[in-house]
Amino acid sequence: MSQLGSPASQPASPGIDPAATDDPPSSHDLPALVARLRAGFATGRTRPLAWRLAQLESLGRLLVEREAEFVAALGHDLGKPPFETWAAELRVVGREIDEIRRQLRRWARPERQKVPWILRPGSAHVVREPLGVVLVIAPWNFPVQLLLAPLAAAIAAGNAVVCKPSEVSSATSATLARLLPMYLDQDAFAVVEGGVPETTALLEQRWDHIMFTGNGTVGRIVAAAAAKHLTPVTLELGGKSPAIVDRDANVKLAASRIAFSKFLNSGQTCVAADHVYVHEDVEEKLHAALRKQIVSRYGKQPARSEHFGRVVNTGHTERIKGLLDAGGFDVAHGGEVDVDDRYVAPTVLRGVSADADVMGEEIFGPVLPVLTFTDIAEPIAAINAGDKPLALYLFTSSDDTVQRVLDGTSSGGVCVNDAISHLLVPGLPFGGVGESGHGAYHGRAGFETFSHRRSVLRRPSRSIDPPLLNPPYSRWKNALLRRVF
Repeated sequence: MSQLGSPASQPASPGIDPAATDDPPSSHDLPALVARLRAGFATGRTRPLAWRLAQLESLGRLLVEREAEFVAALGHDLGKPPFETWAAELRVVGREIDEIRRQLRRWARPERQKVPWILRPGSAHVVREPLGVVLVIAPWNFPVQLLLAPLAAAIAAGNAVVCKPSEVSSATSATLARLLPMYLDQDAFAVVEGGVPETTALLEQRWDHIMFTGNGTVGRIVAAAAAKHLTPVTLELGGKSPAIVDRDANVKLAASRIAFSKFLNSGQTCVAADHVYVHEDVEEKLHAALRKQIVSRYGKQPARSEHFGRVVNTGHTERIKGLLDAGGFDVAHGGEVDVDDRYVAPTVLRGVSADADVMGEEIFGPVLPVLTFTDIAEPIAAINAGDKPLALYLFTSSDDTVQRVLDGTSSGGVCVNDAISHLLVPGLPFGGVGESGHGAYHGRAGFETFSHRRSVLRRPSRSIDPPLLNPPYSRWKNALLRRVF
């Protein structure tokens, strides 16, 4: 594993030992672990709404009571500023839990359906039941949020859960492995740490659902492993999410919101604005606004800013450096890289060639390519020529342009005159489409993802079977049935 030392400007807090666990991952007997959770689930303990609400309340307390420990761990792993940890990791999940707890009784209520006259007397309902034992595999970039938000949804639906945090954010993984058993029912929940061997072993088990957040390469491995057991999967895979700034946009606003999405977590965000298409008439204005945003947020020396994090390890830093070294653009702002410090400056590129290496893959770092267009049809065509993105951001004052982009493209989600904020709307499902994933969660969508919609028809035991429906089908029966059925 690449060195995970904290950036010089943000030394690791004392007491953080990424390798410290009571049970090393290699010691887990995974079949026995899964069997234990299945036995716990079989007792019915996870089904009562009171139990689910109590577990959710406890998970919410964890986020508040252990904030300092998460701040220390994420500072170690990602150089993440304390406020960013609170806002983008802890509070985001806390808000999700609050919404679930407010709505769960309503979501779980059986839904009555109309019964055809030929089956009356009778009643029909759709009831939600838990799937069973599910696996949640989280990434390293938002290692708390992207593990605990799906976990909350799975709890709401009444499942037992195995949580697999990423080994790349090792201090946070160790913190989660230590704390979650202190707050949640150990007969229904478990944390498995480790790397590729442990994840591979987990995928060999039979699950009732798997949720994976990460890249498409690993997503395919997860889907293939799940297919062996016909296990349903939810895949959140990211991709190159574009922003479009049209000539009638509020450029100052666009620069502010694009900068927030791109430089949050040092660009290591699956819904960050990966690149920008800007109308040539406002290109210079956008570059000037972006420069002002960077300086106002991080100062003239972002490497010394306590508000700007680090790339997760030297390997990923080298990868981003390679994209910059490959060229195919001019550097409009930033461009500095310090591999040993895991630092990549907030960087804006201009004159970007469509075939530049930086346009060939999701950047996942604080580097923002800016390309120009003369007609909105050009970015629409460029977006459609690639994989369907996880998110699309459009800045314009024209309702006609909004509709044209919505009708002409496909993406997991869309923000108009904003970026990444759609994640904070409880009623909006969050998920991808095509290469950016399938399935969704957040709010009710998460509850539905981890639930089975079971159809139930009930008819009284003393009802009479209408002879009209039974053979022999005489001519008059046939004629009557065709008329009324």
